[in-house]
Amino acid sequence: MALNPQVTNLIIILGFMQLSKKIPFDDPMVLNGVRALYVFSNVLILGIYLYVQMQINKKRDMTVLKYVEPAPMGSGEEPKAVNITVHAYDLQQLRALFKAQLMGVGMMAVMHFYFKYTNPLLIQSIIPVKGAFEGNLVKIHMFGQTASGDLKRPWKASGGLMGAMQGGEIKTDKKSIEAAEKSGRGGAKEE
Repeated sequence: MALNPQVTNLIIILGFMQLSKKIPFDDPMVLNGVRALYVFSNVLILGIYLYVQMQINKKRDMTVLKYVEPAPMGSGEEPKAVNITVHAYDLQQLRALFKAQLMGVGMMAVMHFYFKYTNPLLIQSIIPVKGAFEGNLVKIHMFGQTASGDLKRPWKASGGLMGAMQGGEIKTDKKSIEAAEKSGRGGAKEE
């Protein structure tokens, strides 16, 4: 039985928190080694994402994907109908992954260089790599899994606070799509 990714992340974080208490971060050689591990993990993630981008562009799947994007929570707007190609959707998702990774590196840089925290370097060398390998785009374009079941596009918003703030679930049923297109919000084809 496979564990939920959030559960394994928690186990890894707790384990590495205990391990990091035993690591002499005040030794410059050890600190530089952990920094090198962090840089290597981010270069590895960048390489994975660039490979995925290359595969997306090589496949150039122009199948049209129709779905209804929920309105942002509290905005009072109507749900938006989206017509997009699989190629454009995958590139859009990949851009979001690049952006999230850059934000993580930026936050880590502030925590490490400004606030002088060193312990998170170790944890942030492992969790993002694990997350990259568990991502839908990587599963499809790197590991060759078929886009069915949980990997069927459009993908559900991640749970937790960010998923809740987006205002709900993406709908793919014909009735929802037609209602959103009739309401006049969206419906423009993106390529």
